[in-house]
Amino acid sequence: MPRAPQVGVIGAGIVGLSVAYALVEQEAEVRVYESGVPGNGQSGGDSRIFRHAHDDPRLVAFARDSRSVWNEWAERLGVELVSGDGAVALGPAVEDRLRTLEQVGGVGARMIDSSELAELLPALAGYSGPAMLDEGGGAIRARAAIEALAGELGGSLQADEVISLRPTAQGTVEVRAGGTTCEHERVVVCAGRGTASLARGVGLSLPVRLGAHVRGTYRVRGEAPASLACLQDSSGDFGEVGTYAAPSPGNRSYGVGLSHTVEVQEDGSLVDVDALASLDERASAYVARALPGLDPEPVEHRHCWVTDVPWSTDGMAVWEAEGIYFVAGHNLFKQAPGLGRALARAALGEELASELRPEAKLGEAQ
Repeated sequence: MPRAPQVGVIGAGIVGLSVAYALVEQEAEVRVYESGVPGNGQSGGDSRIFRHAHDDPRLVAFARDSRSVWNEWAERLGVELVSGDGAVALGPAVEDRLRTLEQVGGVGARMIDSSELAELLPALAGYSGPAMLDEGGGAIRARAAIEALAGELGGSLQADEVISLRPTAQGTVEVRAGGTTCEHERVVVCAGRGTASLARGVGLSLPVRLGAHVRGTYRVRGEAPASLACLQDSSGDFGEVGTYAAPSPGNRSYGVGLSHTVEVQEDGSLVDVDALASLDERASAYVARALPGLDPEPVEHRHCWVTDVPWSTDGMAVWEAEGIYFVAGHNLFKQAPGLGRALARAALGEELASELRPEAKLGEAQ
């Protein structure tokens, strides 16, 4: 069998690419297996929200450290990876979250009034309830990040589907893909909805829940504003609780979604095939009420799978079995650089960070 790179990474979404790039930073040899287009699954789309605010102080600290890596990579790669427009949050929960941010430290966040909110988010309708600005938040340039990292990895990307993983008697991990069989010293699995099935093959049962999701992209009316902050709205003032939005590059459009997923059966089929369309309609109705600065007719849709862990929709964990690391969680785009470096260190022989182990339940409200 020909000599394989030191570490295999399965999945070329933002987490897999971040792990691989972090390994390259350590001058390790890596191969990334991806059956489709890099970044076109759960990592697809133009933008994501970077925010520090979470209910678990440990996750706030992880996001703070990950933001530093985003900055470092942006400077090295010569591309903007997170905008400087900030992220605003609305609703009664922001006061508790602000206290958590202050407790952790190192994050610029503060309450804002309605006039400053209107400056930061001119597309928003009038709102006078509790509002917070996360100054280090902003829109992750999702597509730019995928393209930059994939470009750096170049020939390390292999277009192939991994069928099975098997620890060997020699202490390596055998990877069987559609067109190859090879052995790596360690393997990191970041395969989204495919992670749990690969884990089952080595005797692990991951408590990952699968759902389907949709978000729409809406044009900004008139000229693009100079500032367009990201939005998390849990206020209920505009008819929905748990809405998020992030601008596309250039602030000419805004991606808006509801923090709801469509139930999926065990075989991966939708319980209700009309549910995605219903979520889409509710998001457009929310835009008409809450964001009059946008045209409520979407110009684009993004449909994707969602995988999360039972203790939190922001939670994440890493399961380990005989040289294989399995990553699962939701809302991981913002955490990807920090998570990538932590997994790279583990794959190169360091102890996996204790907060990433499943028993730590990272992301659970404290």
